Amino acid sequence: MKRTTIFLPESLERELQGLARREGKPVAWFVREALATYVASQRGAARLPSFAAIAEGVDSDVAERHEELLWADPHGHVPDPEPSDSTRAAAGRRPGAAPRRRTPRR
Repeated sequence: MKRTTIFLPESLERELQGLARREGKPVAWFVREALATYVASQRGAARLPSFAAIAEGVDSDVAERHEELLWADPHGHVPDPEPSDSTRAAAGRRPGAAPRRRTPRR
């Protein structure tokens, strides 16, 4: 622990001394407890931005609609998803290859 000096108004120091006598604990214990509580309350308040819960409960299906929400243009049009490499491979094409043209049978 590190020692420090603080300046208190005389009335607060008298109350603190009385409290320490009644509780049977050192004055330093009360000062540490009070400071720890204050610092913890300030740390918790600064952790989240003030707007963190501003849209709470608006859309409950955001996780399910993430592609639509991320890729929609400003006018609401959702582009067709591009097939993945696994989809192309399953169709018998190599990844990155253009789709095959079907020629009509004669």
